[in-house]
Amino acid sequence: MEEKNNNEGGNYKGKQLTQIEKWLRKHKLEYSAATRHPFIYSIHDGSIDFSCYKKWLEREYLFVKTALVPFAASVLLKAWKESINNSDVEVILGGLAYLNDEISWLKQEASKWHISLASVVLDDKPLLDYFRFFEPLTSPDVKYTEAITILWAVESVYYNGFGHCLEEGNNTPNEMKDGCKIWGNDNFKQYCQSLENIANRTLEEALDEEVSMTEVLILEFLENIVRFWNMNLGGT
Repeated sequence: MEEKNNNEGGNYKGKQLTQIEKWLRKHKLEYSAATRHPFIYSIHDGSIDFSCYKKWLEREYLFVKTALVPFAASVLLKAWKESINNSDVEVILGGLAYLNDEISWLKQEASKWHISLASVVLDDKPLLDYFRFFEPLTSPDVKYTEAITILWAVESVYYNGFGHCLEEGNNTPNEMKDGCKIWGNDNFKQYCQSLENIANRTLEEALDEEVSMTEVLILEFLENIVRFWNMNLGGT
């Protein structure tokens, strides 16, 4: 469900929709709220307050290290145990390498801005709620279909959001462009597309109940990340 390639313009004519494309159409407003949030726009148009940017760096580091890495690792384990396609493991393993790059960049950026990541405290309710969304998803009881689709949702929001900040006509501050390139580059785009392909394949094979549960989880994730973006603009 790539916003840039699939849903912008709504050109689905002449081909059968995948499950993710159906959801993008159905929940276009919710997805756009995450990928074109005022926080993202403030980077794109250059109006962002650098104090907000620095708070985001702190929270993003905590999120990636504490919530996203354990979740992605659990998806890798599920793929190894449950997937009938060996390439799934390779795709997800490659994604863990991206997470390592993100953590390294966040550390470098924090040093540049004189931010002590060791002092970052998980004390904001929207942030706690965001973390708590991912914790139960690491359970062995969670289906591979649900987990891989949520992993796709996370990464696609970052790709489509920060990638937008690099598109023609942007006024993204030079200090922030390297960060946008972490998620907005072509290699990350291909990774998101691979996750989307895997998710669509598993959704085609899943029971209706499992597909419905996955849709609920996607909407819950989108609600959480919008609240996370809100925090970075000083909102709640």
